[in-house]
Amino acid sequence: MTPRLMSRLLRINMVLTRHGLDELIFALHLLRPFRYLLWLLPWYWVPVDRDKPRGVRIRLALEELGPIFVKFGQIISTRRDLLPADIADELVKLQDRVPPFPAAQARVAIERALGMPIEDAFGSFEAEPFASASIAQVHGATLKNGREVIVKVLRPDVERLIRRDIEVLHFIARLAKRWSDDGRRLKPTEVVEEFESTILDELDLQREAANAAQLKRNFEGSELLYVPAVHWELTRRDVMVMERIHGVPIADRAELQRRGADLKLLAHRGVEIFFTQVFDHNFFHADMHPGNIFIDASRPSDPRYMAVDFGIVGTLDPKDQRYIAENFLAFFERDYRRVAELHVRSGWVPEGTRIDEFESAIRTVCEPIFQKPIGEISFAQLLVRLFETARRFEMEIQPQLVLLEKTLFNIEGLGRELYPELDLWVTAKPFLERWSERRFFGGLGGTGERLDGKDASGPGAAFRRLRRDLPGLREEFVETARSLREVMKHLAEGTLKVEQRSPELEKLARELKRDRRHRYLAALGLALAISGSIWLALGVGGALPGLVLNALGIGLLIAGAVRS
Repeated sequence: MTPRLMSRLLRINMVLTRHGLDELIFALHLLRPFRYLLWLLPWYWVPVDRDKPRGVRIRLALEELGPIFVKFGQIISTRRDLLPADIADELVKLQDRVPPFPAAQARVAIERALGMPIEDAFGSFEAEPFASASIAQVHGATLKNGREVIVKVLRPDVERLIRRDIEVLHFIARLAKRWSDDGRRLKPTEVVEEFESTILDELDLQREAANAAQLKRNFEGSELLYVPAVHWELTRRDVMVMERIHGVPIADRAELQRRGADLKLLAHRGVEIFFTQVFDHNFFHADMHPGNIFIDASRPSDPRYMAVDFGIVGTLDPKDQRYIAENFLAFFERDYRRVAELHVRSGWVPEGTRIDEFESAIRTVCEPIFQKPIGEISFAQLLVRLFETARRFEMEIQPQLVLLEKTLFNIEGLGRELYPELDLWVTAKPFLERWSERRFFGGLGGTGERLDGKDASGPGAAFRRLRRDLPGLREEFVETARSLREVMKHLAEGTLKVEQRSPELEKLARELKRDRRHRYLAALGLALAISGSIWLALGVGGALPGLVLNALGIGLLIAGAVRS
């Protein structure tokens, strides 16, 4: 453990303690075994002001801890069905009302990125930001021709702050993988690596602009979703200029009702947008929390979604996309055996899993939710039950699907807010049936995916795909034939050697040796921490030796709890 990591962990604990949240955090299942550490921490003995409501204290703590924690608060703020109302009301403020940084700093950053004064780039510029979030804040402006735009600028020093906390997440992931029975199955280190890649991509606003341009092309001429245009001549890595849109925030249900917007149609279109992005385009907006979604209610009977903030987008491997679509369809048709078979075939559960037992377990979890409107279904609770079931069958988390799950999580939250009676099955099942027919049976409908400038489905798609892939297939065939010829040659000459040494066994031996070393460190650290606490409690010889023993013991205890 590096000194910087140790310092950050102590800082996080102090912030949580100052806001009276330490017991809440250590009540989590993963950290529950370490709750006794609270009594060993000197600052835990200092009285804490708990006068503020708990929702306010949680929000203030997340804001103080920085971008990673604010992002977490944004994600869970969409799920009022899972949060007490007082906490949900406060966390919503993290979507676009994080305390802004000074306008003077924003001005300097914009001028540095553009290489010109603000006055030369814009006709007018609003010093006061109208939105501020964890990564960047947004100012209003007009171009020289009078067009309204937004200017998005990164927060100062945001990359260093994010990398600092990513290191903390890696530490926690290694800790979970080492000490949790579910560590290997849940793949915490791989999930953190996927999250790290995703959030670091958010720091490149040119990349976000390219994402917006792609989404705009995908929905060109569509009444489902409007994506604002990018002004490339004024877009850089740290600054993005985009068309300014005016719509009703999707969270403002009262205003939408006042304008007579068709909320049922909106809810259905939200589901359709999700499935269209994932299956037709294979390119989806993966940060669809309410702060990023607006509604054009100028035609109340035909309202349209308007999206902003394209820093996080997702794509799927074609194999995963196919398996997910087939899983959805099997699920909608209550074909639980098919769901079980698909999980085994995709490698999400180990080979050799008894299909009949897995099928029965899935049926037990899923059957009760059918024929219910979305307002009576919690997919989050369903996922918890499925994870509990999957644990029995050693099902592994798929890190590449985390963004998809997060997006579905957000979509469900939006659907609940707009139209709780929405029947997800009525919207989703017909869409997937049409997609499956077009994709696998050569239907004439378009999928949105392009191949050689043409639709990637239909009668000629298979031939065009084969023609495109033929050179690569030829190279793979030649390489395979060459390798096979070498093996046959060694067999004929009697010179084929089989490697007997097992890298897995050598790795296991190293792991066992390291385990013993970490256990010794943890035991020594616990002994020193307890000794320091006893010394402080007795109050003899001054407090300094007790504090030193305490800090040293905690350091050794943490070092022993994670791989070096």
